[in-house]
Amino acid sequence: MSFEEYAALARQLAEHRRAGEMDAAAESARRRDLHAAADYLHQRLTAQGQRLDQLGRAIGVDQPPAAAPPTPQAATSGWAPPGAPADPANWPGPPTGSGPQAAPRSPTASAPPSAPEPGDGDSAGAAGGPGRAGVGAYPELPASQARLALPTAVSPAGGGVPTQRVAAVDPVVELELARRMADEADRHGQQAELLAQRPVLLPTWSPLARAVAVYAACGAAAGVLMLTLVLASGIGLVDGFTLGAWICAGLPALAFFAGYLVLGRWGKPAMVAGTPPRYLPLGFAICFLLVPLGYCAYLVLFRALR
Repeated sequence: MSFEEYAALARQLAEHRRAGEMDAAAESARRRDLHAAADYLHQRLTAQGQRLDQLGRAIGVDQPPAAAPPTPQAATSGWAPPGAPADPANWPGPPTGSGPQAAPRSPTASAPPSAPEPGDGDSAGAAGGPGRAGVGAYPELPASQARLALPTAVSPAGGGVPTQRVAAVDPVVELELARRMADEADRHGQQAELLAQRPVLLPTWSPLARAVAVYAACGAAAGVLMLTLVLASGIGLVDGFTLGAWICAGLPALAFFAGYLVLGRWGKPAMVAGTPPRYLPLGFAICFLLVPLGYCAYLVLFRALR
């Protein structure tokens, strides 16, 4: 071999070595990127789990109990009989090669074929022509024994259970699917937070409009009670002092405290920290002005109709 051939071989080996180093560096960079993406998804899913726990505690939902892990026998064998119960611990064991459930060996299948006697044309074996009667090169078995005599692929776990091939998993595809699911979980979590920031009572209204509506409704209810007291005073059941005390102080105070409690119970969002504004001066003015004004309007209307 000449010097030029040695030099060409050395260059070829150097190129192969550089190509191998480049492939190893690319594979190392790919593995680092996959590990970084997996760590980021792990942190993201952990934060989502904590946020969902906060949402559950805010709406009063307890965490579901953890599912029981499968039994080692069911996890290793992967076999479940038809109609088995839902609990893997109650499954019967897989059929094995020994015991009363083992398939009996067929004496006909295990016995070697007998050699044909010379001159016997009825047992010509595989050399016999097609269509000849009595050809016995492959003895026929009953249907049940032929089914039991078929060969099966035996798994390392034992028991004659056919093994299943595990499909190759692409980590890039799995990480992309996990990222898409995390994005979907973020979207649903944001929708849940928006819904949790709305109160049960008049969720689309502003806090000020909600407070005005609640205090006005409570004042209107106090006005109905005021009309009842006025009718009771007309027939002599309630005296004038009691009627005046209820109209000027009692019914407005009841309306104010009723609106205050309603806003505190149904006007508070689930995810808002602290106490929402209840507009106490506005409620006090509405309740303590609405009931006396209603009584004055009743007197004016009554005199106008007389």
